[in-house]
Amino acid sequence: MAIQLNGSDLTIEKLVQIARHNETVELAADAAERIGKCRAMLERKIGAREIMYGVNTGIGEFSEVVLDDEQVKEFQRYLIYNHAAGIGDPAPVEYVRGALAARINVHAHGNSGIRLEVTRTMAEMLNKGVTPYVCLKGSVGACGDLAPMAQIALLMLGEGQAYYRGELLDGKTAMEKAGIPIPGLMARDGLAVINGSNVLTAMSALFLYDANKWLKQAEIAAAMSLEALKANMKPYSARLHQVRGFKGAIRSAEAIRKCVAGGDLAEGRIRCKVQDAYSMRSTPQVIGAAHDALAYARSQVEIELNGVGDNPVFFPDENLHLSGANFQGSPVSVPMDMAGACITMVSVISERRMNRLNNPALSVGLPPFLTRGAGMFSGMMLSQYTADMQIVEQRILSTPASIQSIPAAADQEDFVSMGMNTAIKNFQILDNAYGVLGIEIMAAAQGMDFREYRFGRGTSKAREVVRRHVDFLDVDRPLYPDHTKMKELVRSCEILEEVEKEIGSLG
Repeated sequence: MAIQLNGSDLTIEKLVQIARHNETVELAADAAERIGKCRAMLERKIGAREIMYGVNTGIGEFSEVVLDDEQVKEFQRYLIYNHAAGIGDPAPVEYVRGALAARINVHAHGNSGIRLEVTRTMAEMLNKGVTPYVCLKGSVGACGDLAPMAQIALLMLGEGQAYYRGELLDGKTAMEKAGIPIPGLMARDGLAVINGSNVLTAMSALFLYDANKWLKQAEIAAAMSLEALKANMKPYSARLHQVRGFKGAIRSAEAIRKCVAGGDLAEGRIRCKVQDAYSMRSTPQVIGAAHDALAYARSQVEIELNGVGDNPVFFPDENLHLSGANFQGSPVSVPMDMAGACITMVSVISERRMNRLNNPALSVGLPPFLTRGAGMFSGMMLSQYTADMQIVEQRILSTPASIQSIPAAADQEDFVSMGMNTAIKNFQILDNAYGVLGIEIMAAAQGMDFREYRFGRGTSKAREVVRRHVDFLDVDRPLYPDHTKMKELVRSCEILEEVEKEIGSLG
């Protein structure tokens, strides 16, 4: 069923359906009315020769240059040409589809002054599978994602390139094959397509969706390690976390309790220490902090998805237009920098538990490096190296991009969010996180196989899924296939899906 875009209720889940699963969209009828009303006001102002930024003036440092009537007609074309200045590899299709949906939702407010035909063309592109070819790099996350959005806008001119039915075509051919008329760009239209942080916001929405699933798998991994290490489960008591009050920690402790429920450890039949190391007993506080950070980031991303990120902004009821900086990506890049750092943080504590599984001084009776033939065999010793390398890369990538502004446009644009850098590096952080967590889960399953007591229903199911893909490490073998399989297993969320079928939702 088509998702209606009305400017007010586009959630992360809806955007994922559009961007990743090719759900169709429908511009709400009242949104179309608002767009038409705003355009009519703009055309009256153009007729009255009222000076308006980006309509009949240049942009950036040239904002004081007033264009004559003939220049106004040609300005939109050249605006798009000079902003289509990205570089390198193409953005994944899901990023571009997400940006298209987000931009349509901005227009739906009726504050952008765009022609309705252009917004409807963008919706048709989503519905008929025409996805512009967009270079991933080039945006500084202010004045909108100008470079990638300009490559989208080229399609409105019948130019650029686009994917259609799995083939990369020139823009005009792709539009013709899909049966989509080319609307052209008239006064204001070009800037109204490009002047918002829609690519970085769509990418952030997709990241948050995936990161939430990764955090739930981090709780499954923790539960498996805790059972293999004979952890004291009292630090996971609901009362303990409720008395402090952090929602994320309450949620995380509950998820881990659900995973170990029904096992000998949870039911007090296994002797354990009075107090474990931090990596074992503070997991709910750590993963919980990440949950709370992602919840804040989600709130900011969804505000942006449903807000008017544009410049100038038109208010037809007041016959008013205001030029400001609603394109500035900082409200998204700041929480998303934090979100990426939190994934790194949880990866670090994951590696620390994996270290305890390997280290005979810390593993409560497990064989050294999880192998029976220590000395002849090295077991999972080198798995820790692989995890550590990925964590160092995550730490490098966790430096905030939102503080890295470099002035541009002759210092007219002297502070920018660099939010696209945030969005790009967050997916790199998450890619490493899949590998780190896969290694912990593999080690935890190996540790569980050495124990002879009963495990919880959730952790038992998780181990069962692991063994469908990776065999018990009896004698040494090359581990890179196992590491890669485990990384892809975590990315696929198969463990999460199977565990939640067994014990219910983890949050």
